[in-house]
Amino acid sequence: MDYRQIQYFVVLFEEGSVTRAANRLNIVQPALSMQVARLEEELGRQLFVRSNRGMVATAHATQLYARFLPILAEFERAQSELLETGGELAGHARIGLPASIAQDVLPAALAEFSLRSPRVSASVTEAYSEALVQGVTSGQLDTAIINMPRRLTLRAETVLEEEFVLATGPRHVRLPDKLAFREVTRLKLVLPTRQHGLRTALEGFADAAGLQLECALEIDSLPAIAQVVEQGDLATLLPRIALRSRFAEGRLRSHEVVRPALTRQLVAVSHPRRPVPPPAETLLSVLVQHLRERKVEQSVSAAKRSPERRPR
Repeated sequence: MDYRQIQYFVVLFEEGSVTRAANRLNIVQPALSMQVARLEEELGRQLFVRSNRGMVATAHATQLYARFLPILAEFERAQSELLETGGELAGHARIGLPASIAQDVLPAALAEFSLRSPRVSASVTEAYSEALVQGVTSGQLDTAIINMPRRLTLRAETVLEEEFVLATGPRHVRLPDKLAFREVTRLKLVLPTRQHGLRTALEGFADAAGLQLECALEIDSLPAIAQVVEQGDLATLLPRIALRSRFAEGRLRSHEVVRPALTRQLVAVSHPRRPVPPPAETLLSVLVQHLRERKVEQSVSAAKRSPERRPR
């Protein structure tokens, strides 16, 4: 077996479709099928079964994938380092993000990254923090930004801390600019499900304070939560960055939560035994820079609005 066979096998395993895998590899489908068939012949094992759902991996393929993925990641890291000439990176970056970040900073960060590193391709996975941790652990992702969990075996570096804010729409009864957390828990809220990292953090705050959140609706899609709040009489608790554009446009009102203030810690995670390849490290640095710039913009914007809110 050779590198090409390993690469084609890993991509087909991840995509579950010859068409999608060939498109991702930028090759014709017969070339992909031929390499995988050769690998099956060398190993004497069937790795995929064709079905109505696409190419279904066998148990042997699952075991092989777990062994091949770290090898492929190390090869790509070495390749990107060797191809780095004249200060220009080359290779592929695989990074993961939670939805609350991806929908706000990702487009601008990717645009800047593409201009800065035109020879680097990138794959960005949007998922729950738990799934992103599994991706980094298995080697499917080079690095990821996640909500800091209670327990973590990966290497973690703090990116920033961000506050949760209470958001209400125009149909909601008018609330003060600042509310104690106890008062917030009496409101009917729309929140992510308990599988979501943000909900886990919020439940942790409530448990620590001996309180219980009044959750009327559970939706994992953050844009959908914002729309429900905007069009109805429910409120929500989310990181400010997830609702930044709606606050700026006046479609939602923000209320500071105090006693205690609710903050989440975002961390960049990587495998302790696998260094982050230079392409992924560069993309991560661009994303972190954009996140921190957003936080500064939000602080400045809040400071400008605060005098208008003071009672006369």
